[in-house]
Amino acid sequence: MKKVLFLLLALVGLSGTVSAQKKSKKDYLVTIATPQGTIRLVLFEDTPKHRENFLKLVKDKYYDGTTFHRVINDFMIQGGDPNSKDSDPSNDGSGSPGYTIPAEILPHHKHVYGALAAARLGGPANPNKESSGSQFYLVENHAGVPFLDNQYTVYGQVIDGLAVIDKIAEQPKDYRDRPTTDVKMTVTTKKMKKKKITQTYGYRYE
Repeated sequence: MKKVLFLLLALVGLSGTVSAQKKSKKDYLVTIATPQGTIRLVLFEDTPKHRENFLKLVKDKYYDGTTFHRVINDFMIQGGDPNSKDSDPSNDGSGSPGYTIPAEILPHHKHVYGALAAARLGGPANPNKESSGSQFYLVENHAGVPFLDNQYTVYGQVIDGLAVIDKIAEQPKDYRDRPTTDVKMTVTTKKMKKKKITQTYGYRYE
């Protein structure tokens, strides 16, 4: 009986720890600076693998100098490919850090305007819908793109600079949907109180 009671107490303690972690009073504000303006977004806590990977890449300055290499007006803008740093535009879209991320597809995270989602290899070659290790896209369609729901991992939301996504999507492009003038990015993060993020940008945490 004592062993059972101890186990219950241990589980309660663990539950309290997890709950406390989920209720952190601070969050990371991600800033993407581009020639068209600045985009700010937050990363979802219930997609931890994607969140942690994105934050690590930002810390390592992996995204700095990469471009939004594929833009489709009324759809989305895609970036995060390390190949987009070189002088050969023909290899854009095929680069990665050498690994994929297990899917974290959650039904309540939808492809709404400004959603941050992970690009991935499609078709039977990727039955588990694993995400690219670095490539991502931002939804530009103001009505969202619901046909992508439950197909790709959505792991963040733009909370400031939605008009910048529109400007990037409207850039002149070639037949591969690559902007004819590079749209380079610099990505940084800083910790802020969730209360301040809500007050400044109007984003409300659930």
